[in-house]
Amino acid sequence: MKYRGFVLGALTSTLTLSAAWTAYAVMNRDEGPNNIVQVNGRLEVQRVEIATKFAGQVSTVNVNEGDQVKVGDVIAQMDPSDYVGQLEGVYAMKQRALKARARAEGERDVQSIKASVAQLELDSAYELRKQVLISDSELQKRKAQRDGETRGIGIATAAMGEALAASEEADAGIKRLQTAIKDHTLRAPVTGRVEYRVVEPGSVIPAGGRVATVLDTSHVHMTIYLPSAASGRVRVGDDARIVLDAAPDLRLPAKVAFVSAEAQFTPKHVETPAEREKLSYRVRLALSEETAMKHAGLLKAGLTGNGFVKLHSESTQDDWPGDVKTSAAKSDDAW
Repeated sequence: MKYRGFVLGALTSTLTLSAAWTAYAVMNRDEGPNNIVQVNGRLEVQRVEIATKFAGQVSTVNVNEGDQVKVGDVIAQMDPSDYVGQLEGVYAMKQRALKARARAEGERDVQSIKASVAQLELDSAYELRKQVLISDSELQKRKAQRDGETRGIGIATAAMGEALAASEEADAGIKRLQTAIKDHTLRAPVTGRVEYRVVEPGSVIPAGGRVATVLDTSHVHMTIYLPSAASGRVRVGDDARIVLDAAPDLRLPAKVAFVSAEAQFTPKHVETPAEREKLSYRVRLALSEETAMKHAGLLKAGLTGNGFVKLHSESTQDDWPGDVKTSAAKSDDAW
């Protein structure tokens, strides 16, 4: 029994040392020509929430979970009846404003004619007054009549401006309501896959109510956590590779798209190379849009795998180890 316990203890110690050495070897390859760090992670796909800007009833939902959609595809249709009725009312206001403007223009023309006649009568009155054929009061009466008719031109002109403003206000209301009616048709803003269909036709939802969730399959990345010894040698734009557990023979080329500026505690679900590495830096490995779209059928949120990052160094060698080297035959496999 003692012998067996000794053997098991020795075996456990050997495995522990072997695992520790493997982690150290992966994270400390300064002696080799290629400084590659390997860390496990999960794929993340950008989610886009399709929601309504206006409260109302859902008329139709045109997609199901798992459907592929393109930019501009109709996701759902809200009932725009209330806004259509408002639009008809604003069109009527527009017509009333146009008629009011036409009437004001006519009144201005009439007042202009009256003012011209009043001015002629006033000029005649001045001549008659010189000949003492009319009194001062009659002259003042003709002058007041001329001033009144002239003032009427200003009032009619102001009425024209008021009618014009009402017409422009109606135009703004028409544009706003037309936009609102257009927004009642919910369209896909990105190309991707429908993850959730949240509501059904007939549902009444508030403004901002979610109708569906679309995964933007053109924006896929893997978030990994690197210890400080490695993160200090990673630059945005550095080469990387992603190898998924679901497709171990496929090497997906990626780029370092983000490196956090501050260390944080490593999440519990992340397997760190060494237990002493409590603080690490979050790094995002992003696939190109072309690669993501090419393998859209394979790439799903939550897939586990490993991220390989080439640490920044002064070395000019560009050779990847055989296990992560990009192979044109493997990278171009059809899925």
